Amino acid sequence: MQEADIQFLEESFKKYYFNHFDLITVPERTSEREFGFQKFNSGMTRHISIKSDKELHLMFMQNIPSDVYCSNAYYTFPNLPMNEKDWKEADLIFDIDAKDLNLSCRGNHTVSICNDCNEISKASTQCINCNSTKLEKKSLPCKNCIDASKTEVLKLTEVLIDDLAITKENIHVYFSGNEGFHVYVYNSQFQKIGSRERSELTDYISLRGTIPETFGMKKFKPNRASFPDFDEKGWRGRFSKQVFGSKSKRSKIITELITNGYSSFQKTLEDVSESIGVKIDPNVTMDIHRIFRLPGSINSKSGLAKIQCNNLSNFDPYIEASFLSDDTVEIIANSPIQFSLKNKKFGPYINEKVAVPTFAAVYMICKKLARIA
Repeated sequence: MQEADIQFLEESFKKYYFNHFDLITVPERTSEREFGFQKFNSGMTRHISIKSDKELHLMFMQNIPSDVYCSNAYYTFPNLPMNEKDWKEADLIFDIDAKDLNLSCRGNHTVSICNDCNEISKASTQCINCNSTKLEKKSLPCKNCIDASKTEVLKLTEVLIDDLAITKENIHVYFSGNEGFHVYVYNSQFQKIGSRERSELTDYISLRGTIPETFGMKKFKPNRASFPDFDEKGWRGRFSKQVFGSKSKRSKIITELITNGYSSFQKTLEDVSESIGVKIDPNVTMDIHRIFRLPGSINSKSGLAKIQCNNLSNFDPYIEASFLSDDTVEIIANSPIQFSLKNKKFGPYINEKVAVPTFAAVYMICKKLARIA
């Protein structure tokens, strides 16, 4: 990234943090958390201990970070190296990202940036200018991406409440600032479990690794009565609704499942897992030492803020998470895909000088689709 672009982003981010520090959510038990930050074109600085809002504000103003992070874990000594921190417990956090949902729309809003000649084109396997295959992909997520991610959040919330006895008040949903959502679970019975147990939890939530016997199918002499009913709780009930469709069809479909045999049922179960299992990133939930983007901070991949979604169904990140100024700035834009921010459409642009609001300029520069003119 060029120096002029970095300077522009730093000025825009600093103005945001000066005017909107009230949006920063300082987590409970702040002094037990590990904080970290990145600056533009530099590495991560972590193992920082913050004790108050004032200290956090000072860190923002002194460093003008591109990204700010905070641990889900609680430590006795958060500022010490990892093996000396003395881990106590950690909140459960789930990551739902549109890029993991295999959506058909993705190719329509993904661009390829050549690492050899910087040529930008719509999604392709090799550069249209120099034929290089060293391409970086950048996505400009669409409404369908956000809606599909919301669906996964709702599925996850249902499992957390109905199957794992987590209260709705302890589940907080945040837009990640780019392509999806982070779901936080506070004060649950799972606070003190380690990575292995969290891995098993993600398997359950994703309906991954389950066996046919759980849903009534046996290799030898399957018993019709052992197949799930519609009114059963948990995954057996969800399986029943998905596979049987209705109570009237249940008996007929069970006959077909038994006739087709165990291995065929296993394939059916895999298909069902793909459609009704919650699509979360298991590595995120398993990691009890990860630091997560701080709520209220800006995501440097987009210039949008990570904010809490109090009304998920009506939430529009391209309006509600865009806080940067409307001041006009001139850029050289090369965005072959049109996008919308704050109810305004931008692009497509093909290597042209344009005057756009700061929030749109930051979005394109963060996506590597523009530079300051």
